[in-house]
Amino acid sequence: MTARNRLRAAAIGAAGLVAGLLAGPGSAAQARDADVELAYDCAFTSGEHPVRVHVTGAYPDGGAVGRPVQPGRVTARVTIPPAALEGLLPDGTTALAGTASLTALVTQGTRSAEADWRLDARDVPVGDDPDGLTLEHSGDVPSVTATAPGVLRIAAAGLTLRLRPVTGGELSGQELPAVECSPADGQDTLLATVPVTGRTAPTPPASPSPGPGEPGDGAGANPGDADRDGLAVEQPPAAPPTECPAQPPADGLDEDFVIQPPPGDPVRLFYPPAGGSHGCAFAVGLANVKKLGGAMIVNDPAATPQLLNARAAVRTATRLRTQPGGAFTRIDSYGEMTLPDARSTFLTFGFQPVSAKVEFTTGPITISTATVGSPPDRYNLAVAGFYQSLRVYDVTVNGTPLDVGDNCRTARPFPVRLNGDFPDYTNVIIGGPLRGTVTIPEFTGCGTGGEDLDQLFSASLSGPDNLIAMNQARLCIPSGGGVNGCPPAIPPLPGQEPGTAP
Repeated sequence: MTARNRLRAAAIGAAGLVAGLLAGPGSAAQARDADVELAYDCAFTSGEHPVRVHVTGAYPDGGAVGRPVQPGRVTARVTIPPAALEGLLPDGTTALAGTASLTALVTQGTRSAEADWRLDARDVPVGDDPDGLTLEHSGDVPSVTATAPGVLRIAAAGLTLRLRPVTGGELSGQELPAVECSPADGQDTLLATVPVTGRTAPTPPASPSPGPGEPGDGAGANPGDADRDGLAVEQPPAAPPTECPAQPPADGLDEDFVIQPPPGDPVRLFYPPAGGSHGCAFAVGLANVKKLGGAMIVNDPAATPQLLNARAAVRTATRLRTQPGGAFTRIDSYGEMTLPDARSTFLTFGFQPVSAKVEFTTGPITISTATVGSPPDRYNLAVAGFYQSLRVYDVTVNGTPLDVGDNCRTARPFPVRLNGDFPDYTNVIIGGPLRGTVTIPEFTGCGTGGEDLDQLFSASLSGPDNLIAMNQARLCIPSGGGVNGCPPAIPPLPGQEPGTAP
């Protein structure tokens, strides 16, 4: 194998398992901040009320024809006057969360396109502030690609607010009627301008053919036609699921991950007649690759995260404190989860852009929590365990596809054992942070046409002490009634929890 091939193969291996570490392809221009205060008229059930919207974000200071112009994360601070909430919130509401869908109007000369910016807000306490209640919505937004040079103008248009009351510290499961808002008259709603340079990209002929426009102004197409006007808005990912799967997971307890009692009398096992409580929850996190010094996002909350489908408390194990071995209580649960593939593009070795996908194959998940001993020596344990394998595919190097085969994967499934510390993680119903390290096995099946890349993948990726950090949200139990954790909420990534120092 040539030195060039070795370098290329090592770069690909690094790409696969640090998917999500760096941003995808787009404008490489330096970002600049924008800060705009807007006034909106919003139709609440109590009538029309003025709402202040403070929009901040970072935008490239330039772009290139045919390459995505990617704004940074956008924040919209929406201040709702007290009068607008009168009679709107159900009894017992202590806080309010929500989602804001802001329409961004992108124009270039006579060309135009609309982008839907979906921004989420964590719950804030409902008080008696005379200035109103402020929800801070934030999120990643889609890119825009221009096929002709000219200045992109990004302006705020319509706004839809979806408010969710919180009662007793939990989402009530009730979403209030959508609130439609429009910009107040007489104000400039421009958020940013981005000059796009380069030659006009070829486009298929349209009928009727657009008239000629002035060079460089982006004119000459029918406005509003995304296919012919030279502006393409990235399609947002599908919305995450909001309901639990109809069917509970199949029996999946793995005794390898069940907490064992201290030596002594056997424990007494009990299986509830109903088979435990069926529920679901989002779990998101980060997986570190020690050799590369980087991490990838697992079940990315900014994309389309998938749910953990679980049966809680399917088995309990008990032993009395008066019996040999002492007091022991354990609750076993299990679940299943299909993690979405991860993809990323970045510069490896500082110069070579590499893109790859990673497929996760995850076996049944066992969640075991236990209380051991009696006061003052009592302590708690929590374990979530499963077997997993990884496959790397759909690889490109500097934009050129590289066929690594259809079966470039870890040689065998490897155990993942995550531990939760009490009281941050009490049980699967309440959820919380889970941490652990894994050993990534060697790779096999990598390379085609007689080129064996297994050793290079293994040298770059395989080995011990790779940290996995996950946050599991509270379990949504549809049959629970009342405050049941539904709809399932998406937790923050580890390190992004409220109050976490930047």
